Amino acid sequence: MPHLKLFFLLLSIFFTSSLAANVTYDRRSLIIGGQRKLLISASIHYPRSVPGMWPGLVKTAKEGGIDVIETYVFWNGHELSPDNYYFGGRYDLLKFVKIVQQARMYLILRVGPFVAAEWNFGGVPVWLHYVPGTVFRTNSEPFKYHMQKFMTLIVNIMKKEKLFASQGGPIILAQVENEYGDTERIYGDGGKPYAMWAANMALSQNIGVPWIMCQQYDAPDPVINTCNSFYCDQFTPNSPNKPKMWTENWPGWFKTFGAPDPHRPHEDIAFSVARFFQKGGSLQNYYMYHGGTNFGRTSGGPFITTSYDYNAPIDEYGLARLPKWGHLKELHRAIKSCEHVLLYGEPINLSLGPSQEVDVYTDSSGGCAAFISNVDEKEDKIIVFQNVSYHVPAWSVSILPDCKNVVFNTAKVGSQTSQVEMVPEELQPSLVPSNKDLKGLQWETFVEKAGIWGEADFVKNGFVDHINTTKDTTDYLWYTVSLTVGERENFLKEISQPVLLVESKGHALHAFVNQKLQGSASGNGSHSPFKFECPISLKAGKNDIALLSMTVGLQNAGPFYEWVGAGLTSVKIKGLNNGIMDLSTYTWTYKIGLQGEHLLIYKPEGLNSVKWLSTPEPPKQQPLTWYKAVVDPPSGNEPIGLDMVHMGKGLAWLNGEEIGRYWPRKSSIHDKCVQECDYRGKFMPNKCSTGCGEPTQRWYHVPRSWFKPSGNILVIFEEKGGDPTKIRFSRRKTTGVCALVSEDHPTYELESWHKDANENNKNKATIHLKCPENTHISSVKFASYGTPTGKCGSYSQGDCHDPNSASVVEKLCIRKNDCAIELAEKNFSKDLCPSTTKKLAVEAVCS
Repeated sequence: MPHLKLFFLLLSIFFTSSLAANVTYDRRSLIIGGQRKLLISASIHYPRSVPGMWPGLVKTAKEGGIDVIETYVFWNGHELSPDNYYFGGRYDLLKFVKIVQQARMYLILRVGPFVAAEWNFGGVPVWLHYVPGTVFRTNSEPFKYHMQKFMTLIVNIMKKEKLFASQGGPIILAQVENEYGDTERIYGDGGKPYAMWAANMALSQNIGVPWIMCQQYDAPDPVINTCNSFYCDQFTPNSPNKPKMWTENWPGWFKTFGAPDPHRPHEDIAFSVARFFQKGGSLQNYYMYHGGTNFGRTSGGPFITTSYDYNAPIDEYGLARLPKWGHLKELHRAIKSCEHVLLYGEPINLSLGPSQEVDVYTDSSGGCAAFISNVDEKEDKIIVFQNVSYHVPAWSVSILPDCKNVVFNTAKVGSQTSQVEMVPEELQPSLVPSNKDLKGLQWETFVEKAGIWGEADFVKNGFVDHINTTKDTTDYLWYTVSLTVGERENFLKEISQPVLLVESKGHALHAFVNQKLQGSASGNGSHSPFKFECPISLKAGKNDIALLSMTVGLQNAGPFYEWVGAGLTSVKIKGLNNGIMDLSTYTWTYKIGLQGEHLLIYKPEGLNSVKWLSTPEPPKQQPLTWYKAVVDPPSGNEPIGLDMVHMGKGLAWLNGEEIGRYWPRKSSIHDKCVQECDYRGKFMPNKCSTGCGEPTQRWYHVPRSWFKPSGNILVIFEEKGGDPTKIRFSRRKTTGVCALVSEDHPTYELESWHKDANENNKNKATIHLKCPENTHISSVKFASYGTPTGKCGSYSQGDCHDPNSASVVEKLCIRKNDCAIELAEKNFSKDLCPSTTKKLAVEAVCS
């Protein structure tokens, strides 16, 4: 028996060591286990989804042609107070890394530990700002001490579990700091020494894999400096011995409450990626590939939405966003078919016009790959290469893995589009009321007092900074003052009202006078400070003014960002007999947070700490109100969003889990939005926005894993007033699929691609349709082979149309989960519209 144990021990040691890979690099790429690697990576941040979603997200990324998962490490989610660490729930970093390992994928660990990332306070714990002598991200000893301590903790956790590639694990790269190069000079004499200290501190951790610093133009050897941008084809590392790597390619953009919804076209993302590899890149990471959700109070900004969907290839709810995900999957296959020659060949650049060029790679084994690009923003071009003419659309790249046949063009989209809807369901009560007269959902309410509840926290002449006072333990800080109005004030006899004038550093405010809400104001994502002017109702005698100041996520980036404050700076009342009354220097009484927060009435253990009022008809448009209902989970298994479009602003929880801030704040109808986005030309975040005049965020993700089979406790805190009877759960459901493909669409069998590939590898252009699991194609809404036009949901027939189109598609697809329709003579009339390039457009229903 001892011999058997020894055998298995030796076997496990051999297995672990045989997996261990030496990770180095040269000028072309990372070298893993002695092999150069061309790598496509995807950012998925573990706390922006839940553990129940992690395996599915990683699987969908791998199916999309991803090799590497990339994540930041979120310091303030782990070190809640000095030496008080948390690695549970959404913050179970080890579990996440091991799920990636089990999927046989690599991982890039961006330890930072400053991360920016539109995450609260840039990921740095708020408590660190109040350690004496601390200045973030400069040559500050307290900051460096705590940064190194946390970095060492994370590294040691990974080492202990043998998770670095040098130990047989998945981690092939680690990052220290984040995008410091652009702000280094602003820190003056402390900037460069800090950057060099950070690099050397990281190297001293001896992790056995290379370190990277993104946007760090002076990264010292052997640390690799990398690029973050919408386009990185022109990026050059700071040493000829370092590979060209792109740590953040932004396939969309973040949202701020009150702004439109940004989108980046998939054709442009594919163009940027193809150009990067055309110009010698070897590792590209999508930031984000799945953006996820800023649960609770984790969003930064300020004003970053609870949704961090990012218009990414996998949406906030975990569904592949089509056609973006599918188009990039095809791109990845095309690039991978060129991997060897790209990494081992030498490129030759041929200029074929003012905006047209070919980069040709050849290697010693006879391999040849070419990238033909047309960066003209308007005109398609016919480009002649090796005596063959190629049609290259404007702002696109064609990939030729054999220097002859185009297997992919970034502007030609052949993958299906999904039609996704949020299908509403009324909240279903879990408990049938014993009183037969009470039908439907029972709501319970608890109303906060406007102003001081319990004992005041402190009294002070003038104003305090909001963040320095709450230290971000809550969004809320009450500023309260009393004033006496004389009976001879003219406004008491006239129709006019006094006006309250407030100035604030940010972020938002509700003004109450004598317990009644007078009005609200806020800054926005581009400017936090605001001024507020509102008529108010004062009475003769004593008046209580209670101003509820709110933060909406803390600053997450920028030089000296930790010093940016919030809260009131001036309060005046005009319209009195003596002119303007300045209350700014009066004695103000302060209270931190809400009573319901303090008593944890959103958590199961705190529910009974207040007296809830039960009612079948809850009050509507009532401020400072907590609502509680006990509900069943929605039907089906689709992801769930909480529809809060009829509520005002506040916070939501399910079973004590933080759904997060809700605020269906509308963007302006005067913002710049587009009906259809032209992918051609350089992308900027405001280029392709939609949703002007609509709420920036209507639905709030509630992970399925948070629901129990029954008895789910939904708690809402509403700040300014809404209609809770109109709150709904909505199922995120794929209801249909569409595709439009031209018969000249590049279609090759890339799995069997080799250097002798020729026309025999070529397939007929084909539409592939697939409904979600456990559903099938139930009907065909539109089908036309010929010259159809339009887009998914609004296709129309052209002058040329095969009347048998619908019957062909129905025969191949009805009652199937997926189907393929070839644009071939066996399916469609060969005599139709001769000399015209035909297309097939299909829209089908999934059920």
